[in-house]
Amino acid sequence: MMVITIIQARVGSTRLPGKVLKPLGDTDVLSYVVDRCRKIEGVSEVIVATSTLPQDSAIVNWCEQHQVAYFCGSEQNVLSRYVEAAEPYQPDYIMRVTSDCPFVDYELATDMVKAIKENPVEIVDITKPLPRGLAVEIISYDALKRINNGKTEERHREHVTYYAYEYKNQFTRISYEPSKLIQEPQLRITLDTKDDYELCQAVANHFNNQYVSSAEVVRFLKDNTKIAEINAHIEQKPVV
Repeated sequence: MMVITIIQARVGSTRLPGKVLKPLGDTDVLSYVVDRCRKIEGVSEVIVATSTLPQDSAIVNWCEQHQVAYFCGSEQNVLSRYVEAAEPYQPDYIMRVTSDCPFVDYELATDMVKAIKENPVEIVDITKPLPRGLAVEIISYDALKRINNGKTEERHREHVTYYAYEYKNQFTRISYEPSKLIQEPQLRITLDTKDDYELCQAVANHFNNQYVSSAEVVRFLKDNTKIAEINAHIEQKPVV
């Protein structure tokens, strides 16, 4: 069974342009994401999927410099970008990661890969709410192609797997309950605004280790409420 990880990344961002290439700790945001994804056990390849826009050539250059596989596709139709990026590999499953999650939980992701290999359904549902920025998604390549070939709305194209959560009964699925150590949904460990960036910098500077366990990051923020409050007011943009 082949599982690949695809990280969607682009330079354009309405609230924090160029966020994925910003410095973080001793390196940069995208290095954090890619390197942590490479820690996920049971994954054959990690690919960065960016767009064909000229401005995203900066991400292509980054990938070439860091010897990371990449694909360039549609900026708006991220679903098709995923399907086309995976096509040369013909994987059984795709793990979806977004590049604005520098502390993505590779331990949780490893457990989800094990779960899908033991019970090869089409999608895994995380049953407990987590801090934004830690979770990954796993969906079968066949299911993703089926969504891509079907009748979808703009939100399904932009958010890749959204259709599978909106129309749950059309897919076979299993539930996965993450560690209680990270079940702290009030925390925000993602990168969408300047305040998010300030918090991520504080975490990175404290640990000075891009492989720090997500559980340790959660514990640090719970113990340091002033840091956790830096971005607590940020509202996530709604899916429309």
